[in-house]
Amino acid sequence: MKIAIATKDFTEVSGHAGQTRQWLLYDLSQHRSNQLLPAPLRVNLDKEQVLHVFEDDGPHPLDGVDIVVAASAGDGFIRHMRKRGAQVLLTGESDPAVAITRILAGEALPDTRFDITTTLCKIRDLFSRY
Repeated sequence: MKIAIATKDFTEVSGHAGQTRQWLLYDLSQHRSNQLLPAPLRVNLDKEQVLHVFEDDGPHPLDGVDIVVAASAGDGFIRHMRKRGAQVLLTGESDPAVAITRILAGEALPDTRFDITTTLCKIRDLFSRY
């Protein structure tokens, strides 16, 4: 399983996942519950790779991700990621390590906090190509 966490400066869970350029990518395909978490790969997307504008016309650094974690995301982003085979989890948890630990433990993530950009994204998503 691969989990990608949208981040701000690789240190805190970021909102507006569709515009996020810095991601922590955890490849848990070899991970066992009694092991420490592997160090995440830091993925810094180029402007044209940002998921909000990516055309899906070639390979992407987040290909094969099963779960995407972010503080906020619009409905268009969620639909787009579902088409790419990924489930989107939104959370109010700001620490990426705590978020992934809770996911692996089967615990619920804290609810998201109010974010005006999410409301704006929902309006924009009414006209989205996704």
